[in-house]
Amino acid sequence: MDRAFFYQQYKPSMSSSSLFFKNAKIRLEQIRTHAILRNKLFLLTVVLPTVLSILYFGIIKSDVYVSESRFVVRSPERPVQTGLGAIIQGAGFARALDDTYSVHDYMLSRDALYSVNRSFDLRQAFSRKEADLFSRFNPLGIDNSFEALFLYYQHRVEINLNVSSSISTLRTRAFTATDSRELNELLLRRAEELINKLNERGRNDLIRYAQQEVNVAQQQLRKTALALSLFRNKNGVFDPVGQSALQLQQVAKLQDELIATKTQLAQVTAFTPESPQIPVLQQRVSAIQSEIDTETAKITGKSTGSDPSLTSKAVEYERLSLDRSFAEKQLAAAMASLEQARNEAQRKQLYLERIVQPNKPDIAIEPQRIRAILTTLAVGVVVWGILSMLFAGIREHHD
Repeated sequence: MDRAFFYQQYKPSMSSSSLFFKNAKIRLEQIRTHAILRNKLFLLTVVLPTVLSILYFGIIKSDVYVSESRFVVRSPERPVQTGLGAIIQGAGFARALDDTYSVHDYMLSRDALYSVNRSFDLRQAFSRKEADLFSRFNPLGIDNSFEALFLYYQHRVEINLNVSSSISTLRTRAFTATDSRELNELLLRRAEELINKLNERGRNDLIRYAQQEVNVAQQQLRKTALALSLFRNKNGVFDPVGQSALQLQQVAKLQDELIATKTQLAQVTAFTPESPQIPVLQQRVSAIQSEIDTETAKITGKSTGSDPSLTSKAVEYERLSLDRSFAEKQLAAAMASLEQARNEAQRKQLYLERIVQPNKPDIAIEPQRIRAILTTLAVGVVVWGILSMLFAGIREHHD
């Protein structure tokens, strides 16, 4: 009876202790499981990437040589205000930002790659034995196309523009110092050739339009000169206006002579009515009057002949002469425009001035191995921390 009483008295206490140890064991097992999970997570997100980064950047990753040059595209017609632009302005030039962007686009274009690749084998330069398998062009020999080379080329050429000074910085990357410098030099030469072509095209267009105006004016002048020459040959006159003036002078002289003869006739008739000079003077008056009428008819066009008068000829002559004078003035204006176009074409030329020549690097500045390894470590720690917090939240939610 005492044993039964004791069992009933202490049975609940023994059950609670067993449950406590069981829960503690489960809790320890969960902590152990989470610790193993966190260790595995740390290995996967921090240790393994860092070890791989050390192996790749420390042993496998090949050296990359960077050649750098600086240049400015400028035009003598735009003003420059401050900074380095003041120095450039002192040389009589100005910045040409719009044209600078055009040069940048060309350097990164397929045309530039094609032009450079004709004189410098970029496929060979980007596939040298110095390059590691992950960095070289077409490492597996699968895609050797021009488009694949162009995509690779865009990662090897970098152009930056300092807007305040308009100075462009060109950086080229290769696996040898000679290749990086050669690529930089060739790109600058191709950019200079592009600017020369733009200058030539703009100059030719500007001068061609002005030259066309000169040609039209010359043709018009030749046409009017020919028409005036035909008029002179057809009518047998050189200058109807001048000839009319000469004939008017002759008529005036004849009229003076007529007046003098009539005066003499009147005197002779008054003093010696029977003088034999009277018929002679009368005949002379008639002859002079007839000559005056003939010359006047030539001027006024009242003659019975078929030839037109000098007056009518003068009208046509004045029209032709005015056309020729207008054509001469038009030609003079076109010639002045042509000269102005030539001067304007010279002022609108672009220039690519090298400020810093492409250098031949003596050491490889890329990759930055320690920085890359530390970056990998830092990113891994951040990822590990985020995932650990995420898993801890999930565990607490289940608990």
